[in-house]
Amino acid sequence: MSEVHEAKDNKLKQLPDELQLATAAHVKYVQSLDTRVTEYGYWMTQHLRLNGVYWGLVALHLLGHPEALPRDETIEFVLSCQKDNGGFAPAPNHDAHMLYTVSAVQILAMVDGFDELERRGKGNGKATVGKYIADLQNRETGTFAGDEWGEEDTRFLYGALNALSLLGLLDLVDVNKAVDYVVACANFDGGYGATPGAESHAAQIWTCVGALAIAGRVDLIDKEKLARWLSERQVANGGFNGRPEKTADVCYSWFVLGSLEIIGRRHWIDGDALVEFILSAQDPEKGGISDRPGDMVDVWHTCFGIAGLSALGYPGLEAVDPRYCMPKSTIRRILGE
Repeated sequence: MSEVHEAKDNKLKQLPDELQLATAAHVKYVQSLDTRVTEYGYWMTQHLRLNGVYWGLVALHLLGHPEALPRDETIEFVLSCQKDNGGFAPAPNHDAHMLYTVSAVQILAMVDGFDELERRGKGNGKATVGKYIADLQNRETGTFAGDEWGEEDTRFLYGALNALSLLGLLDLVDVNKAVDYVVACANFDGGYGATPGAESHAAQIWTCVGALAIAGRVDLIDKEKLARWLSERQVANGGFNGRPEKTADVCYSWFVLGSLEIIGRRHWIDGDALVEFILSAQDPEKGGISDRPGDMVDVWHTCFGIAGLSALGYPGLEAVDPRYCMPKSTIRRILGE
């Protein structure tokens, strides 16, 4: 049974009517994204197509409308993006990459489509996908490359642990070495960077904290120091920035809040102010959420804005798992938690 935030269970203050979540409009917005094939922007973002399905599907699940994207068509598109090496591309006729492979696994998890991956996927189904991911691990350092060209980044390490855990194939990689690499990315300020010595950044922090959480090693995090850095990302308008002295952006509502949730420090920030910031960036008529009030909406910020609201306990939303940015009900079904 899915977990839904009820109004009586959360401690958020009552907002005026003009700042209520426009659920119906957001559902229609996500549904419309694949109908704009005559627009220039549609083809210019083809390299993000599979990620876009993941972002849209997460938003729909958290809004309580998972049926708004047809399951069969969704699975068909995902499988059309798989390459012979087991990995997934952002769209047919593109190359496979770790990030798109993770999105494919997460989408199939949300629509309960692993049976179709086993039946119609390349090679041996889940096992072939798992091998593609495992082969991208640097066995000396423990980190992961994004693709055959070798770029390494904690985003790819996180994605590998995310997807392999959902597939039940974490044993294909050296998790302990991956954990050691994440620990090496920790900085004096409590944050984490993309590689050892790189600047702390809110999005990279979530990938590192999420990876440690999936690996069961949250004990290695300096929670007080990290929570201090994260809570300082909240600025005067209630939103979060990704680094000091930067402008607030709705996407960090998730990256900062998800990290705080994992380490048990969500209460260190002003939740009411963050809710108002997120909702002030939505288009209540046409749907969608932008990076900040007054800008154009997009599916990336729609996803992470709604995920942030869910993490705050906004009434009526499905509960989100802070490690995966997926519905808790999906994670419970797959991992039995």
